[in-house]
Amino acid sequence: MERVIEEIYRTQSRRVLATLIRLLGNFDRAEEALHDAFAAAARTWPTDGIPGNPFAWLVSTGRFKAIDTIRRRARFDASQHHIEDSLYSPDATEIGDMEPIEDDMLRLIFTCCHPVIPADAQMAMALREICGLTTEEIAHAFLIPAPTVAQRIVRAKSRIRAAKIPYEVPGREALPPRLDRVLHVIYLVFNEGYSASSGEEVVRADLTAEAIRLARLLLTLLPHPDVCGLLALMLLQDSRRTARRGEQGSLVLLADQDRSLWDHAKITEGLALLTEAMQAGEIGTYTLQAAIAAEHARAPAAEETDWRRIAFYYDLLLAAQPSPIVELNRAVAIAMAEGPAKGLDLVDSILGRRELQAYHLAHSARADFLRRLGRTDEAIAAYETALSLCRQEPEQAFLRKRISELAATPERQ
Repeated sequence: MERVIEEIYRTQSRRVLATLIRLLGNFDRAEEALHDAFAAAARTWPTDGIPGNPFAWLVSTGRFKAIDTIRRRARFDASQHHIEDSLYSPDATEIGDMEPIEDDMLRLIFTCCHPVIPADAQMAMALREICGLTTEEIAHAFLIPAPTVAQRIVRAKSRIRAAKIPYEVPGREALPPRLDRVLHVIYLVFNEGYSASSGEEVVRADLTAEAIRLARLLLTLLPHPDVCGLLALMLLQDSRRTARRGEQGSLVLLADQDRSLWDHAKITEGLALLTEAMQAGEIGTYTLQAAIAAEHARAPAAEETDWRRIAFYYDLLLAAQPSPIVELNRAVAIAMAEGPAKGLDLVDSILGRRELQAYHLAHSARADFLRRLGRTDEAIAAYETALSLCRQEPEQAFLRKRISELAATPERQ
């Protein structure tokens, strides 16, 4: 039962939180209610059984726990009475066996992305509230100290309270100015699902599915080439999900994946959306990334991948969105097209600028180039650096395997 509750927490807690925020009107109150609801589940479900609709049970329990807390506090603080009254709004009276409110997560994203909140705080808050990442995990993702992340989240919540930001999806006329940030948050949610920053799993399918669902919903609210491009990118990437996980949850690299396991329905839909986005005029960064993913999707086998075309798309992406991460991906594409020596020069240049020093994939890419060049000892050292920075268990296992294989090569015996 404990494992079942843990799985429900992993897959549904963020949507429960999103609905509780709407019902309770306060982030901190909703987070407390969420924890109270799961604590109640841990006490009662082992004897009473799992309810038919765990989502509705958790929302209802969380809301009533919050009401009880407010009542207790109201006995000592008269200012709490108006809060208790507000929890009996028409929106909150009956939950019963309701289905999840489909746009509560979208409301949460738009609230996190409100213009009064600084951009860096928007991203930190979105990853905390929508993905459920810890401040340490967010800090690792952005290569910044954990206390900095915590301060950004606290300040963002304070701004929401002070500005009385409505918990809603804005009207159609207000959507375009906020679209970029909202798309970026959905993209971050997908990326955390597609390649989990830590833990035992390569992929968190609950997050990739939620990001795709949110993009579909957003596309109905605001048909826009950038939304098409992002949805295309996520579908094309997610089409490979099953093939990325090997036996016992091991990581399978793109070149080694069984392409018959790819989801060709998602590929077909993704390619159609990509075509629509490409024909819309100005091509955005998500559309360029989708074009890169499409090159992999179209290749019948890894050796038939058009790496020169992929490198060309990365050139365009780097011009539109300068970033050391894009530079790193471009270096990998160039290495595949022109050889590992060229890729090594490019990665060494990035690391020489002290950029991506704490990013394990930069050192992993460098190690792979060294391995392919036969520079075994240097490759082992680079893999060990990558391992020391990596927090995802399947990637750690892959890096250890690479180190072990290189350590056993004949020239080192």
